[in-house]
Amino acid sequence: MGVKRLKDAQVRFNSNNTILTFAADYLVVAGGGPGGSENGAGGGAGGLRSTVTATGRGGSLETALQLIPGTTYTVTVGSGGAGPSTNASKGSNGNNSSISGTGITTVTSLGGGAGGSGGSGSQNDGTTGGCGGAARGNRTGVFNGLGTAGQGYDAGTTGFGLSSPGGGGAGSASANATNGSTPTGGGDGVAVSITGSSVTYAGGGGGSWNGNSSSGGSGGGGNGASSQNSGGNGTANLGGGGGGSGDNANAVGGSGGSGVVILRTTRAATSTTGSPTYTTSGSFHIYKFNGDGSITY
Repeated sequence: MGVKRLKDAQVRFNSNNTILTFAADYLVVAGGGPGGSENGAGGGAGGLRSTVTATGRGGSLETALQLIPGTTYTVTVGSGGAGPSTNASKGSNGNNSSISGTGITTVTSLGGGAGGSGGSGSQNDGTTGGCGGAARGNRTGVFNGLGTAGQGYDAGTTGFGLSSPGGGGAGSASANATNGSTPTGGGDGVAVSITGSSVTYAGGGGGSWNGNSSSGGSGGGGNGASSQNSGGNGTANLGGGGGGSGDNANAVGGSGGSGVVILRTTRAATSTTGSPTYTTSGSFHIYKFNGDGSITY
């Protein structure tokens, strides 16, 4: 008798036995990068990889994982990058999110890049990441952070006599700075329907310039600050970038928002750690991890 092939399964053979595996859709969003300080630029969103609806930077949808019953898979959810400690320093990139375990290739989304700050040298540059952090405006030779193929977009460009842009998002790059008074907003995120309803993730943080604010991108991007305020934080578990701060010695860029990992299968888990949220949608069992954990089917 032949082996019956289920709609969501494939048969894998090795020299000793036959293992029935099953398909698992995923969404993996990394932590967002922080905004810059002192008329700071926006932080890039966390990279986004998905098998459902859309993936980052307009890439092709990822291929569903083929999981092995009885195997434990490790889930890592990246925290957002911490905002700068002073008005002349730059924060660090967001942290990576991933799914790993026996029999699969690890899926990793990269943390968002940090936005540039006032001061001098490399503090002014944006940082490359899942989505790029923007460079601080009114500087020559600055580097706008780049995004990653299949995860997120670059930050907008700037230069001498121009304002600070926002950070890149998973769905679009932020706009380039075109004048010395108006900062640009963060790039937009991507809407994904893995839970049964559409949620937008991974928006870039907005830039700030001489009292003028800008909006964070859709999907949790923090707003660039007005006046002498600190930048807005990226939204937790959406992977949004932090917003840039105004021009004030006590104002700092916003922190990036933490990421998220979601798994969707037609098979219920036998055990989990890390307290994921469990829901169903039609025939699917959905596990949403807002922090590190593991899952066994």
